[in-house]
Amino acid sequence: QVQLVESGGGLVQAGGSLRLSCAASGASFSRYRMGWFRQAPGKEREFVARIVWSGGSTYYADSVKGRFTISRDIVKNTVDLQMNNLKPEDTAVYYCNAEYLGFGKTNYWGQGAQVTVSS
Repeated sequence: QVQLVESGGGLVQAGGSLRLSCAASGASFSRYRMGWFRQAPGKEREFVARIVWSGGSTYYADSVKGRFTISRDIVKNTVDLQMNNLKPEDTAVYYCNAEYLGFGKTNYWGQGAQVTVSS
């Protein structure tokens, strides 16, 4: 059973930085791509960034490109999201996602981490 546990959220002023970490367990992740999504109050969950576990290719939403960096540690089985130059509109609950790229394309989600950016 895949388990994802986020950590590192919190409150920061606009222009500041935070680093989220997702500890992944329960599978060999070589056939997964890992991602971060976020959901602000009253809005739908949206894609933020993703990384292919095997090879490390990365993709970003336009709204965070140049400010956020996703990375993975294949030894520790963690996926991090470094967030710089944070803006109030980045305020949301951030969710770690693991998508199996094989048959069935199963998705797994963490419990979420609150990020609040004050102006």
